[in-house]
Amino acid sequence: QVQLVESGGGLVQPGGSLRLSCVGSRSFLHMGWSRQGPGKERELVASITGGGTTTYGDSVKGRFTISRDNAKDTLYLQMNSLKPEDTAVYYCNGRTMLGIDYWGKGTLVTVSS
Repeated sequence: QVQLVESGGGLVQPGGSLRLSCVGSRSFLHMGWSRQGPGKERELVASITGGGTTTYGDSVKGRFTISRDNAKDTLYLQMNSLKPEDTAVYYCNGRTMLGIDYWGKGTLVTVSS
């Protein structure tokens, strides 16, 4: 069974940093992070191809960095200069070559003083 497990969420103060990790049970062609904040729709945070090409949502450009370690089937999201509006459940996603998406259960990030 394909599984993705996120970790690293927690409570941080505005301006702080946090690193999220996602361990997959298999490799994926594309991987990414999405999030859903209170009262909001789920949005794409960042994505990365197997070759390392990255895409970021406008709201996180310059602050977040997505990376992957293919040898470990692990995805990372380095989050810097965190803002209260970054508060959300962050979900890890993996997409196969056939376009099938798999999702983790999410990890909660709360940015508050």
